[in-house]
Amino acid sequence: MTDNKIKLWIDEEELEVDQGTTLLEAAKMAGRDIPTLCYLKELNEVGACRLCLVELEDSGKLVASCITPAVDGMRVKTNTARVRKTRRLNLEFLLSNHKVDCPTCLKSDDCELRELAEQMGIRDIRFIGEKSTFTKDVSTPSLYRDPEKCILCRRCVSVCHEVQSVKAIVPEGRGFKTVVEPAFYNSLSESPCVLCGQCSVVCPTGAITEREYIDDVWEAIYDPSKHVIVQTAPAVRVALSEAFGKEPGTIVTGQMVSALRELGFDKVFDTNFTADLTIMEEGTELIDRIKNNETLPLFTSCSPGWIKFLEHYYPEFIYNLSTCKSPQQMFGSVAKTYYAEKNDISVDDLVVVSIMPCTAKKFEASRSEMNGDVDYALTTRELGRMIKQAGIDILNLPEGDYDKLLGVSSGAADIFGTTGGVMEAALRTAYEILTGEELRELDFTQVRGADGIKEAEVAIADLTLKVAVAHGLGNARELLERIKDGAEYHFVEFMACPGGCIGGGGQPLPATEDNIAKRRAGLYEIDQNKEIRKSHENPYIKKIYDEYLEKPGSHKSHELLHTHYVVRGV
Repeated sequence: MTDNKIKLWIDEEELEVDQGTTLLEAAKMAGRDIPTLCYLKELNEVGACRLCLVELEDSGKLVASCITPAVDGMRVKTNTARVRKTRRLNLEFLLSNHKVDCPTCLKSDDCELRELAEQMGIRDIRFIGEKSTFTKDVSTPSLYRDPEKCILCRRCVSVCHEVQSVKAIVPEGRGFKTVVEPAFYNSLSESPCVLCGQCSVVCPTGAITEREYIDDVWEAIYDPSKHVIVQTAPAVRVALSEAFGKEPGTIVTGQMVSALRELGFDKVFDTNFTADLTIMEEGTELIDRIKNNETLPLFTSCSPGWIKFLEHYYPEFIYNLSTCKSPQQMFGSVAKTYYAEKNDISVDDLVVVSIMPCTAKKFEASRSEMNGDVDYALTTRELGRMIKQAGIDILNLPEGDYDKLLGVSSGAADIFGTTGGVMEAALRTAYEILTGEELRELDFTQVRGADGIKEAEVAIADLTLKVAVAHGLGNARELLERIKDGAEYHFVEFMACPGGCIGGGGQPLPATEDNIAKRRAGLYEIDQNKEIRKSHENPYIKKIYDEYLEKPGSHKSHELLHTHYVVRGV
């Protein structure tokens, strides 16, 4: 046994583990499934839920395995009568102060509390008494908070503080009156919350969920006076199938298109079209800034959670943000101008719906700077619910094709959904525009992968383009601090969520590293199989410029496809 290894026994099974390994981790190595509600891998644990209790054979103590380090020679029991009885009792205590409305709870299918109650065989709530009462928070268009469903596991706090570095929510009060919410008992809209929804991803109950707009969309579809169109983000097509029991990363683009038609949308379009449009506009902006010695580095503006983060915490960089709207908003703008005019549709009768992996997209659609380009933004999870409500067997549908013109895209647009994808798509186009030469190797693998921050230098003609990529707002903060300290780049891609959009706050649960990796692989597979893999080669991008926008960076393009941002307080 090496110096950094220790030996212990889990239920009589001898194990050798690294020093610092927790008993929970050791038990998993031994194939023991210990229940948890507060545990999040690689984050500071608080041992709040007390469901992961195990018994130390020598002392007879019950300890929380998620925060107890393994000690050499330790003998641990994970399934004694005392352990099972105490775990069950602790879960019953949590349930005694929990609002039990499972049939109508948005999180019912993914509720870890409900699953553990079933796993432990709890059939009655024995402890009846006063329950904590708190006000629901419906102050933002993105997230819905019901503190009466909170079990004080503090997962949301851990993610908000340690992964995203936003620190928008904290435990307030003591004892029976403890509540997790923004400081000073404020609402989310009064806090620097960026509405990324990562708190809702890790919440084990329905205490934090997305704001649902399904009924509004149904009402629009059923209104014969409305022309309702829908756009789908790239990350949705490799995650939607999870809502129907399929493996993460399963590509269901064609079946999704067919399902959207059966739901009643008048036209089914693709956000990927305006992802290609974004590359044309953002690439032109980057080239102009470099040539004219304007503000650098240029920051991407596709991720609304990232933009709100910068507005709150780094307003000194607001002019580094690309003025391009996100692909979601570009689509809405093009739909309510070009598409409406070409098809003689009144803008008052046109309803634009987007299917997004992101809760912050709901906020983005509501921003005054966006002029009502998008009427409703639904998450991937919401689309899954709509399809189930309509009784559609999506997995057995024939594959449909997007409607033209706003449904045709390149492979570069598909990889927008993963960290590094926007950068790679931009490099494919920037190289050929600046050099006039065909790019032989399209895969910029140096900006791919799960590393929190990636850096690369790319030779383009006589320019060495310095680029960087960051995903997750904690990594974004670190990279911004490097830039403040003098690190030099030309172009930086930022994504608010870990993994990029494939790990967004509106994606199917759970958002494990393995699930995110499989979704990423799905997007790269789509890109590899596309006939057109460069944004500037999309024939319908050429068509819309010829017919309507004139050229990238034109006055018309700036009027419709660009915007500005604001400084917010912390």
